[in-house]
Amino acid sequence: MTTLLHIDASARKNRSISRSLGESFKNQWLSANPEDKFIYRDVGSAPPDFISEDWIAAAFTQENERTDEQISLLRVSDLLIEELSQASVIIVSTPMYNYGMPASMKAWIDQVVRVNKTFTFDLNRGDSPLEPIMSDKSLVLLTSCGEFGFGESGTRKNMNHLGPHFRTISKYLGIDEVHEVNVEYQEFSDIRHKQSIEKAYESIPRVVKRVTTKLDSLA
Repeated sequence: MTTLLHIDASARKNRSISRSLGESFKNQWLSANPEDKFIYRDVGSAPPDFISEDWIAAAFTQENERTDEQISLLRVSDLLIEELSQASVIIVSTPMYNYGMPASMKAWIDQVVRVNKTFTFDLNRGDSPLEPIMSDKSLVLLTSCGEFGFGESGTRKNMNHLGPHFRTISKYLGIDEVHEVNVEYQEFSDIRHKQSIEKAYESIPRVVKRVTTKLDSLA
């Protein structure tokens, strides 16, 4: 049995394209793998707290030296990291807000990417002191945006701070493989938007198959 972690980040509960993509991916995955387990986290509706100075101090305090208050401050982080550690596949369905990820999604990342939990830090490694602890996970990134041209050859590629951010941080989440499915042109509401939606939904079964094939190779 495979465990998947699905994170929704849209502030919209209704008429959200990214949420619909996530639901479609889940349904198609379970249709092919009905025995698998999904952990669901809706940060769009219930975002984690932002980290604080006290949170940082707690994270960098040795576990056996933490006060009760520090233990409490890290409780949500511990839970989110435990969810991540269980999952072989992470599905993130998120809109692009102001050319990047929603604040709620960034709050999740900041709670999860944590020293001695998801990465180690050792200056004996020279100028590359960080090393991830987890590995062999796949990320399926399902996104929607109002404009277009955010791909590698697109006219707005340098304005895309959503997908590249996930790719940069992915290794500290244990991710070594990223699959992106994108819907564009939302604010234009024209034929290009309709075609982008159709293309995204058509690509989901292929992503399901590719990720399943990778999991089979690791079994």
